Amino acid sequence: MAVWGKQILIGIAGCGLAAVMVWLGLWQMQVFEAKENSSAVARAAQPPVPLLDFVGTDGAVGDIYGKAVTSSGAYLASQQLLVIDADGTVRVLTALELPDGRVLPVVRGTVGSPEASIPPPPAGTVTQTGIFLPSEARADHLVPVDALGSVRLPLLAQRWPQQLLPGFVTLGAASAQEQGLPPAAAVLPTGEGSLQNIGYALQWWVFAAFAVILTFHFVRTLGRRGDLGTLSEQEDV
Repeated sequence: MAVWGKQILIGIAGCGLAAVMVWLGLWQMQVFEAKENSSAVARAAQPPVPLLDFVGTDGAVGDIYGKAVTSSGAYLASQQLLVIDADGTVRVLTALELPDGRVLPVVRGTVGSPEASIPPPPAGTVTQTGIFLPSEARADHLVPVDALGSVRLPLLAQRWPQQLLPGFVTLGAASAQEQGLPPAAAVLPTGEGSLQNIGYALQWWVFAAFAVILTFHFVRTLGRRGDLGTLSEQEDV
């Protein structure tokens, strides 16, 4: 077989092997993401616990993000904002004043548009159940000056005078519907997936890169040997 033919076969075999390794790495990442999502859903499905049992007066937070919690307090109807997400979802965010004077931001539900009528929050002391979530990332899309693009606590602290808890609650479907609002989806925090799967994925991608490098080296070496053989034949002639 000619040298160029061998080079083609080695190149095809090496690239094919590298492609398989890249696919295996992607598969491992999918396994990792599936474990994260499954863990987050199972965490949110646990029985609700009192929020203040896990949030100290100094702001220290225990293992509570992504879990269902209960909180008692009184809604401050005058402290209400719309959160307009990038996909157009409009969430209703209302301050719930706790007995110690701190405020818990509560996503009570959603409305169809920023101009829609919003049912008032319940009056008096109420106990609310929902998922406790950390401050959301900064939003890049434009929203009206009297609205927020995400539930970002540093921005909220500039609008509400009370001390805020280090997180917010998104009410479950039943609690939202009791207030006449469609429920808002809670974006569950992840991070409980197996780090071992990430290691496996990176390992496969390193192997793939190594396979490409070796393939290039073998093809190049074979080409050089072919060139030397040709020169030797020419000298013999």
